[in-house]
Amino acid sequence: MNNRQLFLQHIGQTSEAPLCLNIVKALGSKMWDADGKEYIDLIAGISVCNIGHSHPLVVEAIKKQVDDYLHIMVYGELVENPQVQYATLLSKHLPPSLNSIFFTTSGSEATEGAMKLAKRVTGRTQMVSFKNSYHGSTQGALSVMGSEYWQQAFRPLLPGITQLQYNSFSDLEQITDQTACVIAETIQAEAGVNIPQNGWLAALRKRCDETGALLVLDEIQSGFGRNGTLWAFEQFQVVPDVLLLGKALGGGMPLGAFIADKKLMDSFTHNPVLGHINTFGGHPVSCAAGFAAMQVLLNENIIENVFAKEQLFLSMLQHPLIKSVNSKGLMIAVEFDLFETNKKIIDALIEEGVFTDWFLFASNALRIAPPLNISNEDITSACNKLIVILNKIT
Repeated sequence: MNNRQLFLQHIGQTSEAPLCLNIVKALGSKMWDADGKEYIDLIAGISVCNIGHSHPLVVEAIKKQVDDYLHIMVYGELVENPQVQYATLLSKHLPPSLNSIFFTTSGSEATEGAMKLAKRVTGRTQMVSFKNSYHGSTQGALSVMGSEYWQQAFRPLLPGITQLQYNSFSDLEQITDQTACVIAETIQAEAGVNIPQNGWLAALRKRCDETGALLVLDEIQSGFGRNGTLWAFEQFQVVPDVLLLGKALGGGMPLGAFIADKKLMDSFTHNPVLGHINTFGGHPVSCAAGFAAMQVLLNENIIENVFAKEQLFLSMLQHPLIKSVNSKGLMIAVEFDLFETNKKIIDALIEEGVFTDWFLFASNALRIAPPLNISNEDITSACNKLIVILNKIT
């Protein structure tokens, strides 16, 4: 059997028609397949590779940590320098109330941990999430996902979940003194880049304060400069009680985290002891990679150029077939009339050496979320290829 046949036979599949691109190398904003074909990567592993693929400083940090040790013991008992170093760096660049980092293996696990923390801190069980939201695929995260299409096959899920309309001020009245937490994406990514409007996020913060509910902001996709500032919530003058991170957090290695004030996080230490644990959360190699990647992000003026690159994309994404373009930094949704149109365009782009995909809750929109340090030349090349394809379809 060739590698493609082995892939189809032995790797658990998530669709009936996987792309089956055999990628053998990735560097910066480019990927190469087994035949040597080059692709401009417009999705960065779904907002993971914010500083590009295989940054040399990240690779160096991984190699150094591998020489020291890999896994040594279940999370939380031993002082592991990579964890401490990274948690300290994160804390320095977060508001003072977000000072305690609980590392997990993924964003989904971060969601699970935050949901448990909210129950433990408030003594309540009811939770609020929003339609067209995505927080992961585990059972708890799936329970607060904002789409019945993905939920219905796996019910029963967690009880006591209320789903509101994002950007609806009137719906905020459904948050009550029985609500343990409200979990929201700062920018709704899979909805096709849905941005909080007209002070709505501040109103959500105020309502949580009034009712004693914890505000959990999910920046698993929008964190680490994706939307033009280190954290998206900075742009809305709102600070969450709990912050969810993942994807770019590990610099290309698997890592997630939920972050809160230490006085909240310490509730996991008693009644019961070991109130939340995991085996690989904060793996030393992942933390070493993430620490190096964040230093690169902070030191190489990458975030400072995000809005200019966004404007370059927007200036070139002009065509009669494009219905609208939603964007916040380098999270961009290019909307077409139908999913079928979008899929035809995506397939044609891949054929032309531009790798992209669609959004879970906006399947008619093409996803653009490249490495933040993608060159202007690659942006121009990718957009030119898109326009050529659209001209052929017209």
